[in-house]
Amino acid sequence: MSSERLRVAVVGLGKMGIVHSCVLNVLPNVEIVAVCEKSGMIRRFAKKIFKGVSILDDVSKLADLDLDAAFVTTPIPSHFAVTKALYANNVVRNVFVEKTLADNSEQASELTELARKSEGVNMVGYLRRFYVTFRKARELLLQKAIGVPSSFEGYAYSADFCDGRGVTDVLVSRGGILRDLGCYAIDLSLWFFGDIHLSDEETCVHNGASDSIAFEVKGPGGLVGRLEVSPYMPDYRMPEVGFLVKGSEGEIVVNDDRVELKPADGKGSTWYRHDLNDSVPFCLGLPEYYREDLLFIESVIGQCRAEPDFDMAAKVDDIICRIEQGGRDD
Repeated sequence: MSSERLRVAVVGLGKMGIVHSCVLNVLPNVEIVAVCEKSGMIRRFAKKIFKGVSILDDVSKLADLDLDAAFVTTPIPSHFAVTKALYANNVVRNVFVEKTLADNSEQASELTELARKSEGVNMVGYLRRFYVTFRKARELLLQKAIGVPSSFEGYAYSADFCDGRGVTDVLVSRGGILRDLGCYAIDLSLWFFGDIHLSDEETCVHNGASDSIAFEVKGPGGLVGRLEVSPYMPDYRMPEVGFLVKGSEGEIVVNDDRVELKPADGKGSTWYRHDLNDSVPFCLGLPEYYREDLLFIESVIGQCRAEPDFDMAAKVDDIICRIEQGGRDD
């Protein structure tokens, strides 16, 4: 590293850029030295907030700042171009990209190869891996608490567009409903079960960026699953992801707020967030942002792998592309 404190740039100062900037600003081994933002209005705002920080309008201008790491927090459709420019201009070796990695599987593969050649640390912001509830569920699965998983049902729901107004334009700007919300359920499925792939195409219902979507998947050892994604669920004021996993010796039910273990012998347990030490030194928005950013920064310092990395995220992009194409990959 260039100094005791990592020199970090944030590219994109929307909601995610502000959240990550604030979290990074409280980490003792990090110094934000630059913010890159194409909007002139936001740059003027940033100059008032980020004292002593370079406020730039183009990624290429970061090349002379001797950066240790960069955070890409622009809208999903721009992730590929921004991240590729960071590598192509030799701006930085260590890169964090908000989910999803790219806008299609070809772009994801290209970024994965660029990251590999850079020999730096890379990571993608699949925040729900840092929820204490999903971590507990994965721990139970690894412990074989329900035996061998045989099937699962998962969902990613929100009430964002239950009134139907402005759906298509907004969701397209976010990369579509699968990349905006459904990607979390796909990523967690890969994390929980090691691998999944689409089942036959007749089970995949997808007609556009703003539609509710349902599709079936297969996993190791005959595992079968079904995932549903919808932005039209009136009872979900906040976006929520959840799973019901059935195994040979019981079930696990998990969502953003709780985990239930239902073993076949009937002696079940329930854990809520507060039961699982869901606390961090600095909380903005959600405690998961702190855990996520801390892991990346510590991985850069130690030059060790951060998960989920580009390779893992590329699998999510590949599944999303296959769903959008209406095909199967088995």
